[in-house]
Amino acid sequence: MEKLLWCFLTMISFSQAFGHEDMSTWAFVFPKVSDTSYVSLEAESKEPLNAFTVCLCFYTALSTVRSFSIFSYATEKSYNDILLFWTKDKGYHFAVGGPEVLFTVSEIPQAPTHICASWESATGIVELWVDGKPRVRKSLNKGYTVWTNASIILGQEQDSYGGRFDAKQSLVGDIGDVNMWDFVLSPEQINAVYVGGTLSPNVLNWRSLKYKAQGEVFIKPQLWS
Repeated sequence: MEKLLWCFLTMISFSQAFGHEDMSTWAFVFPKVSDTSYVSLEAESKEPLNAFTVCLCFYTALSTVRSFSIFSYATEKSYNDILLFWTKDKGYHFAVGGPEVLFTVSEIPQAPTHICASWESATGIVELWVDGKPRVRKSLNKGYTVWTNASIILGQEQDSYGGRFDAKQSLVGDIGDVNMWDFVLSPEQINAVYVGGTLSPNVLNWRSLKYKAQGEVFIKPQLWS
């Protein structure tokens, strides 16, 4: 029965479908350009954040074609309270509370890519790890607090709280293993996550994910498992 249910889910597009699932070995697939297809995630913790780490895996051929959103965390205080965004010919933009830093990368290999991004208010230090390797640390928005009641979106960038999507910024490809903690993971912990560990994420947990999918979004087996 479970196998038949998953086959059914992978054959249809979702519209306002709520789920609370163990997504281990599964990924969300955005097959084409759209300003109406996205996945909304519900955080387990509703507290303000003075530190965080978010890790995920994505697979796309867009990096040399155009820019696209990877992870969009909007609040009523700032629609870019947390944003991970790829900009063509530049690299990864990482925003906290609006201000952003750029981690320069010429292109993303056409292979599944694992990233972890962390920030702490006390120092303003941000880190970006790509496929288990750290980029040079940067400073961003020291003393800030990420607000509550987040609208967390995969597949689109929010230019307002929960909306104003632009198809030219949409993700086309796969995304999965999205986990988030309310503290900065150590290098040893990030390496553990990169090789498949989970470390009990307490903001977003891919193995107990609360989500709502809208538009043409499919659930398929991960290509990186």
